[in-house]
Amino acid sequence: MDLRTVQAPLKEGYREDPTGAQITLTARGRGAGESPVSCSVDIGRAIQEAQAHVGVGGPGTGACSGDLLLGALAACAQVTCQMVAAAMGIETERIEVVVEGDLDLRGTLGVDRDAPVGFAAIRLRYAIDAPGVEQERIDALCEKAERYCTVLQTLRQPPPISVD
Repeated sequence: MDLRTVQAPLKEGYREDPTGAQITLTARGRGAGESPVSCSVDIGRAIQEAQAHVGVGGPGTGACSGDLLLGALAACAQVTCQMVAAAMGIETERIEVVVEGDLDLRGTLGVDRDAPVGFAAIRLRYAIDAPGVEQERIDALCEKAERYCTVLQTLRQPPPISVD
């Protein structure tokens, strides 16, 4: 796949009409039966089952919301890095992204008001095998992937969130 060929008309269209680049993505959560610890999340193209983490009373058999958040970051970083590598003409044997996040469940459960609710730290790590490619180019690849990763940039500079 020649990514530049695919993206060229899109980029040109967005230059000519910037409003064409403005999109809204939607996700809907719905309760799954009578269980208060699970739900389904519909993103319009797929439905993901989700449940509370075992550490807060969930069954531990499916993805929790934290898994989904880290998964969204991993997916975005992975695809972005692959696309940037293609755009830079870097041939890789393997690109793998690993994302880890640290939570203190005391905050989520209200056990300790001083314990944070949410991730205290998130780590993203790239593993790239590109034989014959100089480290400077690999570093540039990672820098560009980081710059253009939508989920990473959203987490770093969160937008205002309204709740109705």
